Amino acid sequence: MRLRLRWSDTLLSYAFLAPALLLLAVFTFYPLLYGTYLGFTTYDGARFARGLGPEWTGLENFRTLANDPLFVQSLVNSVKYLLVVPVLQVASLGVAVLVNQQLPGMAFFRAAYYVPVVTSVSLAAVMWEWVFHREGTLNWILTALHLTTKEQAFGWLNSEQWAFFAVMLVTFWRGFGYYMVLYLAGLQNIPSELEEAAILDGANAWQRFWQVTVPLMRPTILLCSLLSTIAALKVLEEVLVLTNGGPLNSTYTALMYVYAKAFQGFEFNYGLASAAGLVVAAVGLLLSALNFRLLRSDAGGPE
Repeated sequence: MRLRLRWSDTLLSYAFLAPALLLLAVFTFYPLLYGTYLGFTTYDGARFARGLGPEWTGLENFRTLANDPLFVQSLVNSVKYLLVVPVLQVASLGVAVLVNQQLPGMAFFRAAYYVPVVTSVSLAAVMWEWVFHREGTLNWILTALHLTTKEQAFGWLNSEQWAFFAVMLVTFWRGFGYYMVLYLAGLQNIPSELEEAAILDGANAWQRFWQVTVPLMRPTILLCSLLSTIAALKVLEEVLVLTNGGPLNSTYTALMYVYAKAFQGFEFNYGLASAAGLVVAAVGLLLSALNFRLLRSDAGGPE
């Protein structure tokens, strides 16, 4: 009787899980497996138009990628984009500590910092294009501070040297509030008794931050580092709407290469795009493992 009840409970559990598992199978697992398969095949618009399916070619797509200077540059740009990760995490954690204080008006500041997260990319692009324009806000501020002159002003998004960092600044602006909220949630889960005990022991604010807050925040730091690393590696929207990979491919990222090969022009090279996506995924897995290696060992808090 007990065994029969156990089986009925198991079947009932899977019945409740079935709708979610079906959606995952259709929209996550099948595209993942099929995309992986396409990475080892030749499949483009020409074959599709003739009613032909993918043709297995093994590692040919990966050889093509290795010999394509544009893909190599795009992958290097995506890895360079990871420079925004530590800056974003340190700034988000620092502001989270500030807005965690019980002071008047802090609720407004928390909401204000989160506004960029819910701002559409197209609207943000219009605003930042004006900021980076030759006669825009950034050049006006630099001129007002006497750091440059009107004659020396230039369009930041048109500069091969500075466009990459300009787009990176937009990514920082868009992600800052999101990670700040995650850090704020982690800070509010720290028992107040620990900080009170540290105060009684004579620890100053800086010592309390490093010896109490940071060790207890390691799981949240690991989560935010993983999320921001993956987001930086697969950045696409900001580049697409601000520079479209220019000037001279200086902002061309790996995900933009995937997008261009699959959907832009008349090539529709789904096989090559899938192979490029697999390379990006492999780099993402390596970087995620590195994050775990650096942070996970101490993620349980202070000893």
